Amino acid sequence: MTQTTTLYCYVHPNRETTLRCNRCERPICTQCAIRTPTGYRCKECVRAQQKTFDTAVWSDYLIGFGLTSVLSLVASGIIAVISYVAGFFMLLISVAIAVGAGRIIADAVLRVLRRRSRALFLVVAASVVVGALPVAGFFIVTGNLFALIWVGIYLVVATPTVYRRFSGIQF
Repeated sequence: MTQTTTLYCYVHPNRETTLRCNRCERPICTQCAIRTPTGYRCKECVRAQQKTFDTAVWSDYLIGFGLTSVLSLVASGIIAVISYVAGFFMLLISVAIAVGAGRIIADAVLRVLRRRSRALFLVVAASVVVGALPVAGFFIVTGNLFALIWVGIYLVVATPTVYRRFSGIQF
């Protein structure tokens, strides 16, 4: 007969477990276990692995913010100009421009910035909104709320497009 020792989670010493982190071999309970493509890992090992992918430096945030803001300003300005001409078909046009602009912005930022970070992804996505604020502010001041809707559609479509393409998330 073989005798097995009872394992207890290293974070929760009163919880019995049969799981171990596949990297550091520490016993972990189901609450502490994080499922990865290679098996279960403890939160510390997952955090350590994620730090190896955060390679952005402070200048990347400034460059990403500035480049994305300018490109978003241009794209929202194009929507503003077209909104005076297109009329009813502006819904389709604004969605098409937003998708295209999101792809172009993300690809341009990817070419300029070679480093990556989750915070950098969020800064770039937020700067899409910041870049469109002057155009949205102009429409608010002039009272053209109909054109403001098209800028809103641009933001709703372009922001997640930029984030998805820049961060590399695949659906």
